[in-house]
Amino acid sequence: MQINHVFIEIVKQLCKERGIAINKLISECRLDKGFVYKIEKRNQTPSIQVLYDVAQYFDVTTDYLLGRTDKPEVNK
Repeated sequence: MQINHVFIEIVKQLCKERGIAINKLISECRLDKGFVYKIEKRNQTPSIQVLYDVAQYFDVTTDYLLGRTDKPEVNK
């Protein structure tokens, strides 16, 4: 599975687990309204800024968002 598809599936799962609508995430992180479409259908890779913003929003690591680890915790 490509990294962008892993990323969007993890984002969707986090939204579901936390009861957050994708549109709320898009609005609060100031993402493009076509965010999900571009990643899923156009195979667009999220920018570093998007990865950072989404990781900050959910308080998880970027490695978690990219599927590199199954541990979402941020070392503090």
